[in-house]
Amino acid sequence: MKERLSDLCDRSLRTWQTQCTNFLAPPETAEATAYLSKLTDVQFLAWGGYPQAERQKLAIAPTALELTTDSIPLSALDIRGNFLFDPASHRDFLGAILGTGIERDQVGDVIVLGDTGAQAIVSPQIAEYLVCQLTQVRTVPVKTQIISLSELKIRPPQKKEIVTIEASLRLDAVASAGFAMSRAKMVELINNEEVRVNWRQVSSPSYQLRSGDLVAVRGKGRLEIGNISITKKNRYRIQLWRLT
Repeated sequence: MKERLSDLCDRSLRTWQTQCTNFLAPPETAEATAYLSKLTDVQFLAWGGYPQAERQKLAIAPTALELTTDSIPLSALDIRGNFLFDPASHRDFLGAILGTGIERDQVGDVIVLGDTGAQAIVSPQIAEYLVCQLTQVRTVPVKTQIISLSELKIRPPQKKEIVTIEASLRLDAVASAGFAMSRAKMVELINNEEVRVNWRQVSSPSYQLRSGDLVAVRGKGRLEIGNISITKKNRYRIQLWRLT
């Protein structure tokens, strides 16, 4: 990662032009921004098409150049089909996209729209290819077309405070309370690699959470761990912020 970023920085300074990474997963974005923050001769900006996008590209430019979200080339796709009788998940849509031969780092967020299809943010150089090649998701025929980023159907995030009393700080116990689901279901999601803590994959239901941690469950939203205190009965009183 550092070597690749160093090459982009050198190229940007040598050509005096903005350079962009491919799409980065949240842990990669955190690692990259930590590295770039230490440099004084370049600036950077992360953008994935909308403010709360998980997968983002990083633009790198000399400090004297203007750097805006327009500096990061992105395309949006609308993937339309009737999924009423064969519902498709985020994984199904992503799998169909990658099944056309596209590399993962060319695809940003995939936004599932229920039984009408999905939208996806991709690198511009593959957009026309996907319009031609992405014709089916699961058993459902789809029509793929390029749309503007302003046409993305992004629901504004909502934040709700939850207070729970738990015997431990285990991931499965706290997250099941925060996402209002059974503990068994949360364990299933963890085992299926659909749960991340601070954007890193966690495979153990017994993982111990701390104040300040961020728990993300694919398709369910995010959970911020707030203040943690001990009750008189030596249980944990945990403040949670649910972001959906």
